[in-house]
Amino acid sequence: MKTPLIASLALASLICATQTLAAGEEVQGMQVAKGSALSGDGNTVTMKGNALPLSGQGIKVGDPLPSAVVTAGNLSPVNLGDATGKVRIISVVPSVDTPTCEAQTHALSEKDRKLAEQVDMVTISMDLPFAQSRFAREAKIKNVTFLSDYKTAAFGLNNGLLIEPLRLLARAVIVTDKDNVVRYIQVVPELTSLPDMAAAMNAAKALM
Repeated sequence: MKTPLIASLALASLICATQTLAAGEEVQGMQVAKGSALSGDGNTVTMKGNALPLSGQGIKVGDPLPSAVVTAGNLSPVNLGDATGKVRIISVVPSVDTPTCEAQTHALSEKDRKLAEQVDMVTISMDLPFAQSRFAREAKIKNVTFLSDYKTAAFGLNNGLLIEPLRLLARAVIVTDKDNVVRYIQVVPELTSLPDMAAAMNAAKALM
């Protein structure tokens, strides 16, 4: 019998590894979502068409990014509610150790390297900081800050992106301005699809 942890990891792999082929833009055989789901209690995303409930307080454009203490690679706490004075692109993935999430993270790092030099690029997942650091090292990604929500799921709950049954984060991209106000958000409706990273980056450019 699978333990809950093993079952969750298996589901994470399925979420991120499945390649959904459908009409519309695709990257490496993976569909790029153009629409967005709503975050927060009472809303859902799907996995291969099956609804999964979201938990927490939803956010929308115009809201300050809520306070949420996550863990950096050196195990130090980071409060995402603190303004950095820079535009920030926050890429949220279920797990970096799977193909779709890997493609999303590489897109964040490599799609516009000039932009990456001017804004804070952040990836958040439930992966342990050790796994995130290993991934970044092996993928040779140096321009993205990896943060983990594994301790309390504060980021997931405070932004309405926690998939409680799996204890994973929904796939999303959030852009905040220099005052840490949300100016763009896409919650990917179907977890096996990629976010529209180009749209998120265009939103970031408009804030500079």
